[in-house]
Amino acid sequence: MHGQLSEDTAVEVPAAVLWKVYHGVELGKLAAQLLPDVYGRVEVVEGDGGVGTIVKVTYPPGTPGPGYMKEMFTNIDNEMRLKETEVIEGGPKAAGFDVYRIRLQILEKDAESSIIRTSVEYEIDDKLAEMASKSRLTIERLGTLAQAIAKHLKQNK
Repeated sequence: MHGQLSEDTAVEVPAAVLWKVYHGVELGKLAAQLLPDVYGRVEVVEGDGGVGTIVKVTYPPGTPGPGYMKEMFTNIDNEMRLKETEVIEGGPKAAGFDVYRIRLQILEKDAESSIIRTSVEYEIDDKLAEMASKSRLTIERLGTLAQAIAKHLKQNK
């Protein structure tokens, strides 16, 4: 079974400012700092923020499902402001997903506002189709993160 979910979050932050946070490892650092009850600890396992970088997210105690996930940055397109990652261990992979990709794209609305487009693409055995609903949790977490980052950037202009 293949599936995809997508969500747009409108924010009052310029696209260039958002992309500085989203394109590398700064996103994970801010996720752990701003939303420790959602993201717990985020650490770079390998790499410098470019393609091939591996990041480990260790979820806080009490979070349902596997307690961590590792994701690899598979594409970073500065021109399109697009970052793609794939979960390679833990998280959705441990829950039965064969493929679990996350796409984050920053779209410019105007000089002072943007849209953060988050999408999740997955593949899972048809026998585990009910697990696909877990993808909604990822979209919700990333939407919450988008709002928190926008608020942080606005306050710290």
